Amino acid sequence: MLLELRIKNFAIIEALNLEFKPGLIILTGETGAGKSIIMGALDMLLGQRVDMTTLRKGSEFASVEAVFKIPQSVKAPIIQLLEKEEILEGSDYVTLTRELRKDKRNTARVNGHRTNVGVLVELGEYLVDIHGQSEHLSLMRVNQHLGLLDRFSDTTDLLSKYQGVYSKLKVIQAELNRLRQSDLEGEKKKELLVFQVDEIEQAGLEEGEEQNLVDRRTRLANAEKLADLSQNILILLDDAPGHQPTVMDLLGQIVSSVEDLSKTDPGLAALNDKTGELSEGLFEVGKDLRSYLESLEFDPDELENVQGRLELIRDLQRKYGDTIPEIIAYQNRSQKELSEITGRGDRIKELEGLESRLLEELSRRGNELSRGRKQGALVLASELETQLNDLKMAGSRFEVDFKFREDPRGVLIEEGQRIAYYSDGLEKVEFLIETNPGEGFKPLAKTASGGETARLMLAIKNVLAQADHISTLVFDEIDQGIGGRIGAVVGEKLYRLTAKHQVFCITHLPQLAGFGQQHYQVSKDVDGGRSYIQVQEISGEERIRELATMLGGPSEKNLESARELLDYVSKVIGRN
Repeated sequence: MLLELRIKNFAIIEALNLEFKPGLIILTGETGAGKSIIMGALDMLLGQRVDMTTLRKGSEFASVEAVFKIPQSVKAPIIQLLEKEEILEGSDYVTLTRELRKDKRNTARVNGHRTNVGVLVELGEYLVDIHGQSEHLSLMRVNQHLGLLDRFSDTTDLLSKYQGVYSKLKVIQAELNRLRQSDLEGEKKKELLVFQVDEIEQAGLEEGEEQNLVDRRTRLANAEKLADLSQNILILLDDAPGHQPTVMDLLGQIVSSVEDLSKTDPGLAALNDKTGELSEGLFEVGKDLRSYLESLEFDPDELENVQGRLELIRDLQRKYGDTIPEIIAYQNRSQKELSEITGRGDRIKELEGLESRLLEELSRRGNELSRGRKQGALVLASELETQLNDLKMAGSRFEVDFKFREDPRGVLIEEGQRIAYYSDGLEKVEFLIETNPGEGFKPLAKTASGGETARLMLAIKNVLAQADHISTLVFDEIDQGIGGRIGAVVGEKLYRLTAKHQVFCITHLPQLAGFGQQHYQVSKDVDGGRSYIQVQEISGEERIRELATMLGGPSEKNLESARELLDYVSKVIGRN
């Protein structure tokens, strides 16, 4: 709901601050008084292009600012938009500002934060419908028609169930597409993976094997040298030639002497133990050397086998990893990928079966939704044609055009065709209108502008009042081409809209103005050679005088007629 509107230096408006209430707000005044300039300022705020001619002469800038209370019906998307732009301050109100400067700079602000004009346009689509300037007509936007039809037809629950199936189907199809693409790539890779896994598997690698092979190769390659060294040590230990004493002989003499010493001096018992241990240790050394000597092999074939094994490991390391554990890990990954490729076909078949079942369910849900929409469209057309008849547009006809697109991969409809499906159903819809009998139906978005369009919008708004989420409606030129009696009908219909909307109406008809719950008189004055607009909220006798003036002048007769008009309005409102 629009709460405040502040305009500065716009056309002939120097400064204007208006506060609005819920209900039907009427703006009246003589032709050229500036009523439409106020609407032009609102247009500028909502993103319409403006040029320097709208800047008040002698001014450096023009600005329009409006404060809206966010309607509950569109609160979620507005809050989401404000959060996205990082301009959310509070959650119940939003302030839109647009400035036009002499240096041709345009500034847009939301809640005081600078933004781009596109954000004002987006927010405006949730907040205001201006009827009379087609740029802001929500009903002229074809993408709005399906949502309006669903809310009018009470098919939102059917739509929700359809969308639940649609979402599941899209998840399945996304996985299918991924698997099919992977399957194509996998078949190319499968042969390589089989070779790699087989090559590593046949090698039969074991952790720690490489170092053992290196050690064995060293022994085999140096076996003769190792044997000579070992033999020399054994000769020194206990196998010296001739009568030369061995290390063991000499050590035996030492052990015997230390034993004699310890018998004479018991304090040398520890030394006796050490020499004994030394003798036993050297004996073990000799024993181990003989075992080692026996283990040494002089086998060139074995050396060649070990060298070949090491070369195999080095080759695998160049391909698959720097160490044996890394090679084994590569084998495990390749085996897993190979298993996925092998099992992918089974998963694809499983998903294709699920996709087929979901398509059948989507077809059932979609057909059910389409039936509900078509039934609602018939009721909508009937009610709208009644409204148009009331507004002296007798003979006008309305219908909803259902458009289906054939698609061999789509879902079946009741007529037996396969058609495309969308996130919001099986069809695209557009509102069509025939205002002149015999001329044929035309898109609502291409109807004539002016008063006829405004009355058409009024009729549609009345029928779709419950379905329309935009809370503030502005009707300009709605009384064009109609008389007083129809003016009262239009006024009553505008008043009925206030149950769900705040309604603004610019009018020259007193019969329509009488239904206003807040009445502003717009006038143009000249002071010091400069024109300026004055806007005054009127009530009581001032309002009666304004209505009388609209009836032809403030004569006693017209003043009485104005009072009778307000009495008539009170009775009509009382009936509602």
